[in-house]
Amino acid sequence: MRAAGLPDVDLAPVVAEQPDPVLFATVSGAHLYGFPSRDSDVDLRGTHLLPAAALVGLREPEETRSRMWVRDGVEMDLVTHDLRKFVRLMLRRNGYVLEQLLSPLVVHTSDAHAELAALAPQVLTAHHAHHYRGFATTQWRLFDKTRELKPLLYAFRVLLTGIHLMRSGELQAHLPTLIGLVDAPAYLPELVAAKAEAEHGGADVEHARVVADIEALHARLDAAQEASALPDAPSAYDALHDFVVRARLA
Repeated sequence: MRAAGLPDVDLAPVVAEQPDPVLFATVSGAHLYGFPSRDSDVDLRGTHLLPAAALVGLREPEETRSRMWVRDGVEMDLVTHDLRKFVRLMLRRNGYVLEQLLSPLVVHTSDAHAELAALAPQVLTAHHAHHYRGFATTQWRLFDKTRELKPLLYAFRVLLTGIHLMRSGELQAHLPTLIGLVDAPAYLPELVAAKAEAEHGGADVEHARVVADIEALHARLDAAQEASALPDAPSAYDALHDFVVRARLA
């Protein structure tokens, strides 16, 4: 956790305070992606397990819980989904939730977490490229509007993640690692270092050069998707259904 730049805060009590059992909680966001700032908040993501009674009555279940607060001087952002919703998101070629599930920055784990993570490779498809392409487009528009470094790094990160996933079948969200795995612009390490100084700092880059590099990465993602050996559809639907039923009834 310290190597990822996380503040020295005990996160275990955050999990213990939740009203329903938490199957896993991990750190996502800039700490997972490898470019946190000194003032970055801590993004906690995970899955909670509602009792069966909460799903069969008249009241709408609280499938997603979101909370932001300050603990020991650190801003916390906690989002958890009920297991059924989380698994449905997994099956919708959502790379974001898979990154949370497979994050190495683990705050809380369980046997259910391990079983769910083991099924993740059977959910990956060539269509996950659409997720990363769309995410990159959204972040690029934000960068074009604000010229802040943060959305620019997000755009580069997701494009490199998508390219690597299409080529290798491995989901890698850590930008400094991706720079060594995928041919990336040589100035990216400097941008990562600059981001460490301020969460909302400006991007000191030549705009035309960045435009060309982003466009080139989009083209490489398209080509990687076209050539990918990943399947067209997930194969874990039945296994995930059985898993959700077993976890809920237990």
